[in-house]
Amino acid sequence: MRQRIAYVAEDKPLYRYMSVEQMMRFMASLYSDWRPDVAARLLREFELPPDRKIKHLSKGMRTKLSLLLAFARKPDLLILDEPSEGLDPVMIENLLQAMVAQSAEGTAVFFSSHQIAEVERIADHVCILERGSLLLDKPLDQLRESYRRIDLVLPYDALDRDCSIDFSIPGVERIRTSGRQLRVFASRNSEAVVARASELCAVSVHVSPVELREIFLETVKEN
Repeated sequence: MRQRIAYVAEDKPLYRYMSVEQMMRFMASLYSDWRPDVAARLLREFELPPDRKIKHLSKGMRTKLSLLLAFARKPDLLILDEPSEGLDPVMIENLLQAMVAQSAEGTAVFFSSHQIAEVERIADHVCILERGSLLLDKPLDQLRESYRRIDLVLPYDALDRDCSIDFSIPGVERIRTSGRQLRVFASRNSEAVVARASELCAVSVHVSPVELREIFLETVKEN
């Protein structure tokens, strides 16, 4: 299994007494899928000093070296835990492109990140974890198609009515009220929510797509 998997841990553990070049040679001796040409290219692109001891590298450089050691291989599965930590914006962009390239070559890429914008850019399947519990597990395209925010204005004060019953529709995850204004967060059935708003004589209804960040926040808050 270790021959088929490449892993970059969150704390980027490396042999601090080795130099960058020694670490690369060490990894190359362990894995038959090591690609010297890719390793040499990444060494140049990441601007890593070959002779410098790992203990003297900055946090960002240690992250770059850890990524090099993973990307220089061609595993079946690549696991990355907070891979962009300590990287500058240019390097983060290079990282995302490298992840997409690995996937295009047939490698399954599993990565954990709190940088939701990065996840939304390249992931095709999303899981949301909170305190060890799996709260959401869906393809990203499905989330984009189904999740909606519906803002509506009623001709009466919403707090005077039982809105939780009024909108007891499958897929309605959360309702916020402020006077005559309601905001409905729905994971599906947004058309049914709009129809219900019409039945309630809403004077204004606006349906908006929801970004992954809002889905994450609403899902975690609901939990």
